[in-house]
Amino acid sequence: MGLGKGLKAAWLGSAITLAMLHAPVALAQGGGQAEALKKAESAAIAADNAKKLAAEGGVKLPPATVPVDPENVWDLDLSTGGRVRIQLRPDIAPGHVERIKALTRQGFYNGLRFHRVIPGFMAQGGDPKGDGTGGSTEPDLKAEFNLMPHLRGTVSMARAASEDSANSQFFILFLPRMQLDKKYTVFGRVIEGMQYVDSIAQGEPPANPSVIVQASIESDGKAPPANLSAPTTAPAKVPGIADLNAPLPQ
Repeated sequence: MGLGKGLKAAWLGSAITLAMLHAPVALAQGGGQAEALKKAESAAIAADNAKKLAAEGGVKLPPATVPVDPENVWDLDLSTGGRVRIQLRPDIAPGHVERIKALTRQGFYNGLRFHRVIPGFMAQGGDPKGDGTGGSTEPDLKAEFNLMPHLRGTVSMARAASEDSANSQFFILFLPRMQLDKKYTVFGRVIEGMQYVDSIAQGEPPANPSVIVQASIESDGKAPPANLSAPTTAPAKVPGIADLNAPLPQ
């Protein structure tokens, strides 16, 4: 045990020395070196804490990507002209993925429109009433907030004021919106066909809303409907830095 303490002390001393070499030394009169030493000690303590956290397992982040499994790919055939493939993530939101798959196999989403589409933000659908107040007959879901960020193409569950009020409505992001992280349940992300999402008619509600012609789970082997039309609106421009820094719409 004494050896362990000695090694820890030696490591801490080395960390302080290295931190001091890289710390900016203040040349102001009356204690500049003391301030630099204080910063070096703080840096060493922070490094020690980080090492302990890593040794204990730390915060376990979900993988950014997982192997594509047809049983967990949600296919949305849109009236904008093609199929959107969404990789579902039961590893981070099992209850929400189960709900999406169950409703999809019941045919719930077929024919539903995107009733709220805000440019530069998101497209929201999954409401049988088409006005944002509807849902399925299933009970609301308990929140499964996770560490997956709200990026372009992220698919997340819409909800009311209560954290546990998600039911059937979902939204797909056009641009990153990190302000939503850990406030809405991310359950998937678009892996193909984002151009058809970009072409969804805009408005709250849109004058001529785009619809989900057919929703299916890829492992069920349903082909896209033959009557998908060409996009009626131009796809959104490729996002730039200014877009990523844009504020959330009110």
